[in-house]
Amino acid sequence: MEHLQGVFFERTAELIAAGHRLYQRGWLPATSGNLSARLDHRRFAITVSGTHKGTLTDQDIMAVNEKGHALEPGMRPSAETLLHVALYLADPEVGAVLHVHSPSATVLSLATPGERVRLSGFELIKAFPGHTSHDEVLEVPIFDNDQHIPRLVEAVNARAGGTPAVPGYLIRGHGLYAWGPDVARTMHYLEAFDFLFNCQLQLGASQP
Repeated sequence: MEHLQGVFFERTAELIAAGHRLYQRGWLPATSGNLSARLDHRRFAITVSGTHKGTLTDQDIMAVNEKGHALEPGMRPSAETLLHVALYLADPEVGAVLHVHSPSATVLSLATPGERVRLSGFELIKAFPGHTSHDEVLEVPIFDNDQHIPRLVEAVNARAGGTPAVPGYLIRGHGLYAWGPDVARTMHYLEAFDFLFNCQLQLGASQP
């Protein structure tokens, strides 16, 4: 880890800033959610289990290996670390993974039957890679919640090969996982997802 200290400190600062901002938006209530960033091809920085994201400090970020094991004794990573690791291992371009419990993501995942949310007609669909028109359909996968994380990882990998075509998926009644090449871009995707989810909920509420 010595040669990664500089990278670790940079990623730690980014995750702390993201945690504070996401908590202020109401997307990480209590000690929910988890945030991570890539250090190299097999090591990752992630929030320590049970930390409050609105008061994160550098003591609340730790490093794990490709198996989700802590690199420092006595440190316990988030219970959902393997979901983060699976995304990093599936795509070397993934540089950050942010998991939030925003109301829009949580409610929409419960209100939508089936295995995906289909979004179309919204200009902000163009915020996502490969989408150039509001007329296109953005499909966000939904996975049923499961307290057994290795089994949930298997379900994600089986259906999406580790990384769905869009940089995010929902866990029913739980929240949203989003990822990107770095923390800043992933925050950008989170904001776009939340806007679209809110619009979809309001659109559904307005229909008879």
